[in-house]
Amino acid sequence: MTEFENEYLNNNDNEQENQRDEPEEKCGVFGIFAPELDVSRITFFALVALQHRGQESCGIATYDEYHAVHVETGMGLVNQVFTESNLKPLKGQMAIGHTRYSTAGKSTLVNAQPVIVQTLHGQVGIVQNGNLTTAKSLRKELLEKGIGFFKDSDVEIITQLLSNNPEGNDIKTPNWESRISYFMSKAEGAYSLGLMTPDGLYGVRDFLGMRPLCIGSLEVPSTTEPGKTITRYCIASESCAISTIGGKFIRDVRPGEIVHINEKGISSFIGRAPSSNPSFCVFEYVYFSRPDSVMEGQLIHSVRQRMGEQLARESPPPAPLTNQDTIVIGVPDSSLPAAIGYAKQSGFPYTEGLTKNRYIHRTFIQPSDHLRQQGIKLKFNPLTENINGKNIVLIDDSIVRGNTIKALIKLIKSAGAKQIHVRISSPPVLHPCYMGVDMATYEQLIGHNRSVQEICQFIGADSLEYLTLEGMMSSVNQKAKNPLLENMLQEKEQSCSKQEKQDGEIHPEKKSYHGHCAACFTGDYPISLDF
Repeated sequence: MTEFENEYLNNNDNEQENQRDEPEEKCGVFGIFAPELDVSRITFFALVALQHRGQESCGIATYDEYHAVHVETGMGLVNQVFTESNLKPLKGQMAIGHTRYSTAGKSTLVNAQPVIVQTLHGQVGIVQNGNLTTAKSLRKELLEKGIGFFKDSDVEIITQLLSNNPEGNDIKTPNWESRISYFMSKAEGAYSLGLMTPDGLYGVRDFLGMRPLCIGSLEVPSTTEPGKTITRYCIASESCAISTIGGKFIRDVRPGEIVHINEKGISSFIGRAPSSNPSFCVFEYVYFSRPDSVMEGQLIHSVRQRMGEQLARESPPPAPLTNQDTIVIGVPDSSLPAAIGYAKQSGFPYTEGLTKNRYIHRTFIQPSDHLRQQGIKLKFNPLTENINGKNIVLIDDSIVRGNTIKALIKLIKSAGAKQIHVRISSPPVLHPCYMGVDMATYEQLIGHNRSVQEICQFIGADSLEYLTLEGMMSSVNQKAKNPLLENMLQEKEQSCSKQEKQDGEIHPEKKSYHGHCAACFTGDYPISLDF
């Protein structure tokens, strides 16, 4: 959160509807190797595209041909921190960038990324998305070896592990592949990393594939052969960043994979054997990712629209509502595709009912007491002419604490709505996340403390229904391309008996296996937690 948001929330402790209610993603990462381009400027625009993944701090670091690192970090949004004057000194043939929302570590400049560390074989820059679930034990192990820390975020643990020369390695050679593999063998949790080393750029993804990371390419003019182009490569948390800089999305980095990008092009190898139970965060589909991003071979917007369609099958508008007196609206912005899908499947008309002020919570200017009292109106305004005299089917992607949607319902009723029926395009959030997402505590989660009927009464809706877990996962997996999952299921199918295949029981696990982490809905965490 920005300083404005912290001040805003701290001064509204008695006004629950004003409390920030959305789950928060924990960072966006980007990296590029392209000596022909102004890499810091390219990284700036990529980070703007990833701004939704973190708004507390940001930073860019570059590596020049003389192995000198140039870095700039700051608190706030990308276009608040960077200017023409502070981008200009960031020269180099490669760059990494980061947007941050804190999970491990306070929201202070000292915890901003990239983090630069000096090693025996040169400086290394690191950007991270995610959380190490073994951070506590790893920090203790490093402290016992006499290693000190300047930060309280787990990215410094990562830097120290990467700086360590694994036993058996020749100390005279850097062997970054071995160092990264060593780190991956020690670390548990959800992470995607961008590493800038003297011999190139590395992209790293945890062996469960929990946090997203993808690869893109750019065709750039050759500086040695006029009239010809050369292919350069980049990595990003989401493909929308690659599209923004004029690149071409290639594929996702696979779980446990390390990609290496340098003057020779791109190569890859396995740093840690991928899990037989890949666990990509399903909340990327529900809420976090931009709708124009592609993950697991499918457009996020299309997946959310399918969720809305499935929600309409499971929980249509209650009788006797008709499409003459009822409209479907969504909570901007992440819920709009689901609202479109719900309307399409149900036959009820879709229209816009709320306008979102996308910048009011992204400023360092603090509101007056009068503006604080306006609460949710600072962020949303109703389109009264669309709402007045109508029954509303309100689509939202999730309910975490319940305060935002409670305030929205009050706002919509004040605009003249007759009834408000809430439909949620994901299951109830029942459990906190410990893998790089701020999902509140058990005490704060309204789904953990109340039944659906009690939640409905709390938020003031006329009815409330959620998408089932099965409905959500079928929407996600309908067109997902997950090579690990496909190979595993194929192997299981081949091992089944003829009778099992005839009975449709290819394998009991096939029905429940979905290749994603849904722990915030089920409590079934894919890794052990170190507290």
